[in-house]
Amino acid sequence: MKKTVSLRTLLSGLLLGVLTVTVLIRAVPGKDQPQGPAEWETDIRQFEEQDRKAPPAKGGILFIGSSSIRLWDLSRDFPDIQPINRGFGGSQIADSIHFADRIVLPYEPRTVVMYAGDNDIAAGKTPQQVHQDFVTFTQVVHKQLPDTRIVYIAIKPSLQRWKLVEAMRETNSLIQASCQEDERLEFVDIDTPMIGDDGKPRPELFAKDGLHLSDEGYKLWTSLVRPHLIASP
Repeated sequence: MKKTVSLRTLLSGLLLGVLTVTVLIRAVPGKDQPQGPAEWETDIRQFEEQDRKAPPAKGGILFIGSSSIRLWDLSRDFPDIQPINRGFGGSQIADSIHFADRIVLPYEPRTVVMYAGDNDIAAGKTPQQVHQDFVTFTQVVHKQLPDTRIVYIAIKPSLQRWKLVEAMRETNSLIQASCQEDERLEFVDIDTPMIGDDGKPRPELFAKDGLHLSDEGYKLWTSLVRPHLIASP
C-alpha cells in the first residue's frame, strides 16, 4: 500500500532543509565573506600594547592602511622622521575609520599617510563608495585634529588586480579631486610611474604574488612620498 505525502509535509521538509543549509553557511564563513572591523581586533590590540610599552611621541608622522603599509620597512626608508606604522593587512578605508579613535587620534599626528582602497575595490565597492569612505576618514580626523595633513597614496596598478584598474583609476580621480579642494589633503600619484612602456605594471616593482611590492617598488614609493613629508611643518 502506497503512502501519500501531503503537500504540507513536503513544504515543511523543504523549509527545514533550506534553514539547515543557511545555518551551516553562516557558521562557516567562506574565504570571500566579509568579516568587518572585528577581524582586525587582534592587530589593533597589539598596536595598543606597543603603545603602552613605548608610547610614540605626539605630533609625528603616521602611516596607516592595508598590507602595502604594514609590509613597508618605514624605519629603513624614513630613518629621519621616526614614522609610526599602523598598517593592518587586508583592511579597507572603513576599517581605518572604525579604529581611528584607537590608532590615529591618540597620536595627534601632524601628518597621516594613508594607503587603502585597493582591497575595497577588490571586495566589490564602487569608486563612489571608496571615495566617500575617504571623505569620511578625513572628516573623522579633522573633527578632532583640524590641522593634521592627510597624504593619500593612490591605489596602485598591480599585476594581480589589473582587471580592476579602471575602477581603481576612477577612484583615484575622485579622491584626487577632493584633495585639490582642501589644502590639508595631498594626493600622491603612484599609478603613472608604476606603469611600463607597454602600458602594464612594471613587474620588477612587485613581489612574486604580483600584488605586494618588492624592494624596488618600495624604493619608488619612498621617492614619491618623501617630498610630501619634507614639506610637512
